[in-house]
Amino acid sequence: MTLRVGLIQLSSGDDPARNLPVTQDLIARAVDDGAKLIVTPEVTNCVSTDRDHQRTVLRSEADDPTLAALRTQARDAGVRIVIGSLALLGDGPDGRFVNRSFLIGPDGSIRARYDKIHMFDVVVTARETYRESAGYRPGQRTAVADIPGARLGLSICYDLRFPALYRTLAQAGADVLTVPSAFSPVTGAAHWHVLLRARAIECGAFVLAPAQTGDHAISRGRPRATYGHSLAVGPWGDVICDGGTEPGAFVVDLPVVDAARARRAVPAVLSDRRWA
Repeated sequence: MTLRVGLIQLSSGDDPARNLPVTQDLIARAVDDGAKLIVTPEVTNCVSTDRDHQRTVLRSEADDPTLAALRTQARDAGVRIVIGSLALLGDGPDGRFVNRSFLIGPDGSIRARYDKIHMFDVVVTARETYRESAGYRPGQRTAVADIPGARLGLSICYDLRFPALYRTLAQAGADVLTVPSAFSPVTGAAHWHVLLRARAIECGAFVLAPAQTGDHAISRGRPRATYGHSLAVGPWGDVICDGGTEPGAFVVDLPVVDAARARRAVPAVLSDRRWA
């Protein structure tokens, strides 16, 4: 079976209302090109470095207009959409947000949710530091979901650096891994391609990694730039598609059976491992 997939590359700003029609337009382009599964980047709805601004513009899952609109779009087009993630108000006592990925079915229903587990708390350079855990509550559970012809394993951005997560997803049967991201330009240039290819090879799985890109329109807080280069990678580590650095919709065909062939050829992830 061949799965036709659309990768959406965005340059979202910190105004969800302005970001939504751009996202919908690019999804529509992918649908017009025959995509049956469309995947958007991390924080599709809002890229912001200002916690006070986020508290003003973000909504809960039940009230989020981006989620509602993309559910309607999936239903109207009869396609599946992985919303790479939405920044949402959380319901915990500490007031932190959640960074949540959704699989939307062709009937508009939410088929799976995944909250980002690994928080991006790093010092990239003296001028570029992040403490995601100060604003976001980490998730606790992995997520896999079946679609026709494939099983998806969900992850988000910084998760990419933790191979044990992907081994767990592969051992749960995932043969397509989603890695929606908003990668730093510095770490992106150094690590993005090699880490995505490594996860694909280690797991014998396709990797779909739609990305945020460019300089983001920020009204408050520190400016933000991201690396782009949305990638689709095959289970042998081959780069099927590289979206470059401009926003767009990139449609690729995945022969899903190739994942099973790769796992039979090099069964490291499923049968040859000798320690946890």
